[in-house]
Amino acid sequence: MKFISWNVNGLRACAGKGFSDVFANLDADFFCLQETKMQEGQLDLTFPGYESYWSYAEKKGYSGTAIYTKHKPLNVFYGMSHLLGDSEAITQHEHEGRMITLEYDNFYFITVYVPNAQDGLRRLDYRMEWEDAFLAYIKALDAKKPVIFCGDLNVAHEEIDLKNPKSNRKNAGFTDEERGKFSTLLAAGFKDTFRTLHPEEQIFSWWSYRFHAREKNAGWRIDYFVVSDRLMPQVQSASIHTDIMGSDHCPVELVTNDL
Repeated sequence: MKFISWNVNGLRACAGKGFSDVFANLDADFFCLQETKMQEGQLDLTFPGYESYWSYAEKKGYSGTAIYTKHKPLNVFYGMSHLLGDSEAITQHEHEGRMITLEYDNFYFITVYVPNAQDGLRRLDYRMEWEDAFLAYIKALDAKKPVIFCGDLNVAHEEIDLKNPKSNRKNAGFTDEERGKFSTLLAAGFKDTFRTLHPEEQIFSWWSYRFHAREKNAGWRIDYFVVSDRLMPQVQSASIHTDIMGSDHCPVELVTNDL
């Protein structure tokens, strides 16, 4: 089974930059999008053989996720409150269209767009609350059946995961707090598939639009496929399509045995 994840940084813009060709060429079983930046009905983008599921932010032109799949799920869930309850601590995370979960016989599959801590780390406290809720969510799912999740996690976990770690130490996406939360998540029974298979390879999935960063390959690896530990033996490959343009991110890929 082939899985693709891509932060398209505005699907309407990306659709004008060859998105449909990329979609067809990659020919995935699951094709996930983050930061679609659109509302329902703004773009009719269908592909033969695929069903699609969308989660939209209440704020127009912001955030948003989608999954195209060839495999009809047993259930589709949006956000986390269906599992963690509707307390204010949980429902605060439900307004930005950041997460879709598909349930299958043998696994759960999630696409997620993790909140950015933003300039000046003004949203870092909220990010920490999100991280705690998301970990509780995936652990609750994992107790039932194994989990695969993918998306823009907005964190470069280790120094190898970005070009300039020293100068970015206290910047959004590379704070000790964000990196620590991802370490905690992995220690709870999950594997970063790319880093597990490629422990020494430095390759990036996002480049700033400023300072000709992509030309200089001054990037960050912040897009991931993560699986429950017990699924890792089913993983055949994990790769990053640095040659594909159309966004400030490039697609990342996971290939597994049939699950």
